Amino acid sequence: MTSALLSLSALLTASVLAAPSAGAAPHNDRPAGVPAGWERVAGAELTHITGASGRQQSPSAPGRQQPLSGSGGSASAPADESGPLAIKSMRNGRFTATEVNYAAPNTGALRARSTAVTGAWESFAFEWDEADQTFAIKSLANNRYVAVEKNFTGQAQNTLRARSTTAGGWERFEIYHNEDLNLYALRSTLNNLFVAMENSYTGSLQYTLRARSADVTGSWEQFDLYTIVG
Repeated sequence: MTSALLSLSALLTASVLAAPSAGAAPHNDRPAGVPAGWERVAGAELTHITGASGRQQSPSAPGRQQPLSGSGGSASAPADESGPLAIKSMRNGRFTATEVNYAAPNTGALRARSTAVTGAWESFAFEWDEADQTFAIKSLANNRYVAVEKNFTGQAQNTLRARSTTAGGWERFEIYHNEDLNLYALRSTLNNLFVAMENSYTGSLQYTLRARSADVTGSWEQFDLYTIVG
């Protein structure tokens, strides 16, 4: 079944970003390395945005492999209060997928390579931790948390992989929003670097997501988030 997508960017003006709820992360706590215009998004804000209504998209769903057994096909059931989300790279206009069939050590690598959201491969749950004010990102393709592979070497260093059963320091992220661009950036708290999409890579890691940028320099680090509503 084709999934309908609701752009979070189109909903921002109706969100509590204009009037933060009690307990939301302050918007003046921008750390060093975060450019002006990018403000942190808290859990309550993201939940409000995904629950609003606005512009819908119904991308085509070309045939492809089924997800792992037990992971589901439509990814329509929310993993938490925010519901499942899709992550679209602004560099190549493609949705992020979890490569569950990749061989070790790249099993579960995140790549912006899908032209449509066809199921759990492109579906993620963003889980808010009130204690440390960060998000964990859980892939619905294999029900594993996304980790930053800081100890990998070469071009694979800091690759994002959905491979963890629990969310610790390797799996924590901050989400930033730019109101003028209506776009999002993801920042790893493990190495304090922004996630970039490696458009120029070749081979199996082409379009892979890596936490490697000290700044949001352009479309490499810019993403749009879509809530999956059908």
